[in-house]
Amino acid sequence: QVQLVESGGGLVQAGGSLRLSCAPSGRFSSRYPMAWFRQAPGKEREFVAAISWNGDNTDYADSVKGRITISRDNANNSAYLQMNSLKPEDTAVYYCAASRYIGSGTYSLQREYDYWGQGTQVTVSS
Repeated sequence: QVQLVESGGGLVQAGGSLRLSCAPSGRFSSRYPMAWFRQAPGKEREFVAAISWNGDNTDYADSVKGRITISRDNANNSAYLQMNSLKPEDTAVYYCAASRYIGSGTYSLQREYDYWGQGTQVTVSS
């Protein structure tokens, strides 16, 4: 089994920055594509960003383009989400996800991911 543990969430003022980390353990493969999703209070969970297994391909939701960067370090089996110029509407629980599909692409649909973390809360105050 694979476990994903997110960290780095917290309370930040609008315009500030946070860096989220995702640390996989168990039978995780560095060949797994990964992604971040988020769920705001009263809303459905939504796609934020995705990265291919080798980091060559990335994809972002329109709402975060230019402000958020996804990256990964396969040597340490970790993924990151650098969030800058944060807005109150970025407030949500952020989830790390990994897909067992071994390919070079990125995936933005929740059903394409097999493993999920417990989430980390990000709160942006105005």
